[in-house]
Amino acid sequence: MHTIWLGATMERVITLTTDFGTQDHYVGTMKGVILNINRSAQIVDICHSLPSFDVLEGALTIAEAYSYFPPGTVHLVVVDPGVGSARRPILVDTGKYRFVAPDNGVLSFVYEREEHFLVRHVTAEHYFLQPISATFHGRDIFAPVAGYISKGVSLPMLGEEIDDYVRFAIRPPQPAGEKELTGVVLKVDKFGNLVTNIRSQDVPALSKEPPPGFRIEVGSGEVRSIKPTFAAGQPQEVFALWGSMGFLEIASNCGSAAQILSAGKGAKVVLFFS
Repeated sequence: MHTIWLGATMERVITLTTDFGTQDHYVGTMKGVILNINRSAQIVDICHSLPSFDVLEGALTIAEAYSYFPPGTVHLVVVDPGVGSARRPILVDTGKYRFVAPDNGVLSFVYEREEHFLVRHVTAEHYFLQPISATFHGRDIFAPVAGYISKGVSLPMLGEEIDDYVRFAIRPPQPAGEKELTGVVLKVDKFGNLVTNIRSQDVPALSKEPPPGFRIEVGSGEVRSIKPTFAAGQPQEVFALWGSMGFLEIASNCGSAAQILSAGKGAKVVLFFS
């Protein structure tokens, strides 16, 4: 692996991605643990409003954000419905970035996007806070490990390499003949946009100008147009567009496609070509 890690630099960025929300003390406590270890750390919040226990949403969120940070960033991801169980804490090293997270698949799309990486099972308990709570590993395991990594602790000291880490893949849309494709809504964002699992390589014809005739059935309605931007649609019109995540999205200009179509995460999406 070609490593471009920043050596002894102490002013490293540490990002936080969790499902903890902001009404409780959890996120602030984790920041306190990190700063007690490395007062020069720059802590950046990516997201704390992930749906509770939603590992898939966490995996999508960190995968979309991590590569926009400076080389040397430590990404701390805690969406951990298995806290206190036998699931392992892990450290992932891509050479450019490092990730600290539970081994539950929350880094699956990072694995998908990175050509080379190493995964370690973090077992060096002298880097943890003691005693270790059975319910708050974000404070007692993940935050201190991220803090020590930001200070330049040698990664082999944290644990051995593993190759049986947990990963999952987004189920691709399923074709039914040449003119039908069935997908699913992966997430609904804050604006009510429906992010599907359909990528441009699944339907390259929809990226052409003009696109072929099509309709998309989702929820209580259907979509028959694709727009280049949100503003290209009429107010409250529901349409498709290629979103920043690389997936086909169902959206509405200044409106919530989720509400208009009565559709949510997990909803069936059927694309028909005429």
